[in-house]
Amino acid sequence: MLEKLAAIKDRFEEVGQLIVQPDAMSDMKAYSKLSKEYKDLEKIVKVYDDYQNVLDNIESSKEILKTEKDEEFREMAKMELEELNERNTVLEEELKVLLIPKDPDDSKDVIMEIRAGAGGDEAGIFAGDLYRMYTRFIEGQGWKKELISLNEASSGGFKEIVFSVVGEDVYGSLKFESGVHRVQRVPVTESQGRVHTSAASVAVMPEVEDVDVDLNMKDVKKDTYRSSGAGGQHVNKTESAVRLTHIPTGIVVECQDGRSQHKNYDKALTVLRSRLYEQELKKQQDEVADHRKSLVGSGDRSDKIRTYNYPQGRVTDHRIGYSVHNLPNVMDGQLLDFVENLRIAENADRLQDGSNE
Repeated sequence: MLEKLAAIKDRFEEVGQLIVQPDAMSDMKAYSKLSKEYKDLEKIVKVYDDYQNVLDNIESSKEILKTEKDEEFREMAKMELEELNERNTVLEEELKVLLIPKDPDDSKDVIMEIRAGAGGDEAGIFAGDLYRMYTRFIEGQGWKKELISLNEASSGGFKEIVFSVVGEDVYGSLKFESGVHRVQRVPVTESQGRVHTSAASVAVMPEVEDVDVDLNMKDVKKDTYRSSGAGGQHVNKTESAVRLTHIPTGIVVECQDGRSQHKNYDKALTVLRSRLYEQELKKQQDEVADHRKSLVGSGDRSDKIRTYNYPQGRVTDHRIGYSVHNLPNVMDGQLLDFVENLRIAENADRLQDGSNE
C-alpha cells in the first residue's frame, strides 16, 4: 500500500506542476481534467501525509521506550504510542477506502427519469412528490437542474418527467436512486380512508459525451411535432418538439420543453446517448453479477429499492435494511443520510470484492 501511495503523491506533485504552466489553460478540456485529477488526488495525499507522520511518531515513541530510563518519560511514551496506534488503524482504514478504484462515471452529470408505475392517479401524484424531493436535494447540493420533457398526470403529478442535473460528482450521489420507489398512504382520491400502495420508477443515467457511445446518426429517425401542454400560443403554432427513434434498439426519446427545435434536438440526442450507454452498462454489470452483487446493480427499474410509509412516518431502503422515521424531512429533500449509508455499504462491498480477488 505504501508504494502505491508514494506513486500517487508523485503524480499529485506532477499534476500540480502541470496546472500552473503558462499555457495550461490553452486547452480548457485538458485543464479541467487535470484540475479534477488534482482535486481527487489531494484527498488521498492529505490522509497519506497524516499517515506518514503517525508512522514516524510511532517509530520515535518505540525508540524512546528502548533507550529511555526515566519512568515518567517512558509512561508518556507508552500513552502516546497507544494513541498513535489507534490513529494509525483509523487512517489505514480510511486509505483503504480512498484507494478503492472509483466508478469512472461518478463525476458525470446525469439524466433522471421519473415514471408513474402501479397505482393509477396516486402513482402520478407520487411521481410528482419524488420530483419535488429531488429538486430540493439538488438545490441543497448547489447543483443545476434543467427540464427536458414531461407528461402531466390528470389528477396531478406526472406520468413521466425527464430532466438533467449538472454539478460535482452528481452521478456518484444520485446513482443509488435508480429503481422502484413504493409509497404507502391514504390517497387524496380515497374516500374510505384506506392505505394504498403505489409505485414510481426512477432511472439515473450518466450523461455521456460523443466519444462514450458509438452512435451512428443513420440509425436515428427524427420527427418534429407541435408541443402540447403549458407554453401559450407559441407551442401550438410551431413544430419545436422533437422525437428521436433509435432504429436498432427501438429506443424513443422526446423533448418538447425548449422553444427552439434545435435546442430540443440537442437535449433529445443527449438523452438518447445516455440511454444507449445505460444499456451497455447493464450488459457489463450483468456479466460480473455472478461473482459480485453490486448495491447499485443494474439500476433496473424493476428493483424495489425504497418504501415511503406515511402512516408510520418511515422511509426504508431495502438494499441495506436502513430505516429513518423522519419522512417529511426526506420528502423535503434531506437524502444525504441515505446517500452516505449507501456509499459506505458500496465501498465495503467493493473492498470485500477486492480482497477476494
